Formats: sequence, structure tokens, C-alpha cells
Amino acid sequence: MAGRSQGISRRKILKAGAGTAALFAALKTKFPYGVGIAEAAGPETTKANLGFIALTDAGPLFVAKEKGIFAKYGMPDVEVQKQASWGATRDNLVLGSEGNGIDGAHILTPMPYLISAGKVTQNNVPTPMYILARLNLNGQCISVAKEYIDLKLGLDTKPFKAALEAKKASGKPVKAAMTFPGGTHDLWIRYWLSAGGIDPDKDIETIVVPPPQMVANMKVGTMDCFCVCEPWNLQLIHQGIGYTAITTGELWNNHPEKSFALRAAYVDKNPAAAKALLMAVMEAQQWCENPANAEELSTIMGKKQWMNAPYDDIVDRVKGKFDYGTGKVVEKHPHMMRYWANHASYPFQSHDLWFLTEDIRWGKFEPSFDTKSLIGKVNREDLWREAAKELGITDIPASKSRGKETFFDGKVFDPENPAAYLKSLSIKRVEV
Repeated sequence: MAGRSQGISRRKILKAGAGTAALFAALKTKFPYGVGIAEAAGPETTKANLGFIALTDAGPLFVAKEKGIFAKYGMPDVEVQKQASWGATRDNLVLGSEGNGIDGAHILTPMPYLISAGKVTQNNVPTPMYILARLNLNGQCISVAKEYIDLKLGLDTKPFKAALEAKKASGKPVKAAMTFPGGTHDLWIRYWLSAGGIDPDKDIETIVVPPPQMVANMKVGTMDCFCVCEPWNLQLIHQGIGYTAITTGELWNNHPEKSFALRAAYVDKNPAAAKALLMAVMEAQQWCENPANAEELSTIMGKKQWMNAPYDDIVDRVKGKFDYGTGKVVEKHPHMMRYWANHASYPFQSHDLWFLTEDIRWGKFEPSFDTKSLIGKVNREDLWREAAKELGITDIPASKSRGKETFFDGKVFDPENPAAYLKSLSIKRVEV
């Protein structure tokens, strides 16, 4: 009897076990990442490799990693990896993490467009990219070598033109450094130079230098001026090598700068993970914006694994204090970097159109290039809006456009008529 009873129990157990296994198999087919994750709409993967360049506008990525914000949104295995240059960032984005590259990055806003269009990639093969958020407004500077200290250059570059012509006449080269052709720093320094009648392709040689190498190169006389983000402009002043002519918000108030971008393949495969990354970055941006966190933010950013720079080269400009190195000091600068205020995080499509229009101006895109179509593919402001709603953010722009933008020299960019803006510019590489 005992043996029979035991046999029945075994049969019941085996039958029940088979049913449970079948149930789990069915659930696994429907929810490959687990029932709990499916119910919570959690990330499809907990990992992403994100690149950055050692600049203060990468701060939100440092903070999201250091303070466990990526982990908070279900992404504990995010790696935030230092890149040697913007060219290296591009190459690693083309590779993707499957090829030991990266899935996304803190990046110059035009770069995802140049990469997606195959304008800067090997054999012109496109790697589709998505911009999910803007990382900051303002905060870049144009610095000038100490040999021009008597000019105390600012927005007006006409005196600089005369000085450069005199230097060239003596047989010496004149050079302006930026960080990537067609990138934001390239466009800011070109705008500044050309507004004063200096042709950036004819009157001065434009060279590429990675941001962390700017100060060392200025020290040995490689360039006459450069455009880059902090902390390198303030470090230049602290080392007595040069001075700040302008901070770029003086060219264009509250201009967009870096973006948070991911490979389209990563987002399409892992939409929930991409949203989790975006939400973490947005929360970190809000933390970075809080003035109460400025000193801690500066300490974090200075660490070896991030910018590897002295705290004193970082903190003043994070707080909004700008010593130009010429005797001019501005407290609470109206054009200090913004990480969240003034809709800094929202990627206005009208701003991307300005960058593409400027890259048409300088020959990076053809005049007939379909900018509207590319912006529709690359700019994923729809994902930003979804993430904002999930975060309970109510201050969401009503339009994808910020409307007309006015520059320091009176030029107006109307996103409804970019050709009129191009036509108004005297120095350009394109006929309008």
C-alpha cells in the first residue's frame, strides 16, 4: 500500500512538474526577460556603454553613474567610458558595443547627423543615430593666446583680423583650433571669426585638437585661438597662457550645445533600456542644475576617471563666476552653462536645423540636402516627452521649435526659412 501511495504521489508530482515547465516555457516565449520585468516594463538589458569627452557638459553622465541614478532606473551595468577625442567617439559609435565600441555618448550636437548621413564615417557608410536629449545650453568659450592680451578681444574680431594679417606678413602661421570639423566648437569659432570679416578657411588655418590637449598646444604656440568647453579655458588663464575672449552664450543666448545620443540599433532593440538611460540622464541634469550642488559637482567632475582636472580650474565657472583673464570678472554670468533650466534638456528640432544649416554654410552638407527628413529620423524628442511624463515633469515645450533665434550681430535664424538666414551671411562656402 505504501509503495502504491508513493507511486501515485510521484506521478502527480511529475505531471504537475511537466505542467509548470510548460507554463514557464510559454511565459518565457511571451516575456523573454522575465514575468516581473514584463509587468514592470523594465529594461531589456541592464547594460550600456556610453562615451564622454573630459568636459563639464558631460557632468550629467558622471553624476548618473556616481550617484547610482542609472542603477535606480534598472541600468546598474552602465559603463561611462572616457574617449580620447571626438574622432574616437565617432569610431567607437560606428563599432557599437558588439564591436568593443560604445552604444551612445555625450556628443557634439551635429555629430549624430554627420554620422547618420555617412559624412564623417569610413567609406561614407552611415551609422544611424538618435538624439534623445540635449545635455546643456551655453558654457563653451573662445580663448585667445596671451600674445594678443593688449587687444582684450571680445565679440568684435576686427582688431584680431589686423593682428593676424600682420603676423602672417611676418611669415608666421596663424591657426584657430576646434574639436571636430562641423561640430559645435567649429561652428562657434567660425561664426565669431567671420562676423568680424575673418574667413576661417582663407585668413586662418583651422585645426583639430582634442579638448584636453588644448592648453598644452596653446602653451607651445600651436594656435592663436581655440574654442572648447570647460575646464580648459579657465585652466589656460590659471597657467598664464591666454585669456577668454567670449563665452559662447554671448554669441547666441541659451544656445544648444552637447546632446545625449544613442545608436539607433541600440534604441530599436532596447526601447525600455533607452528610456531608462534617458530618465537617469534627465534626473542627473536636474541635480547638476541645482546651485547647492555646484561644489560637489565640481569635485565629482575633477576626479581622475572623469576630467582629471584640478577643482580650482572647474568650480568658478560651474558657479557662474567668469574671470576672463583680462581684468574683466563677471559674477553670476547670464550665459553660464545650464543643464536643466530654460528647457536645456529638451532637444528642439529647430536647433538641429540651425546646426545643419551652418554645416551647409561651410560645405559639410550639400545645399539641396534634405535636412527635414534627417532631423525627423535622428531627433527623438518624442522619446524625451515620454520620459518627461513618466518622471512627472510638467514644464514641457509645446512646440518642437523654439522659433526665431537672434545672434549677437543681429542675424536672425528663422527655422521656417533657413535659406534667408544663409543668404544674409557674407562669408560662406555655398551659393544661395
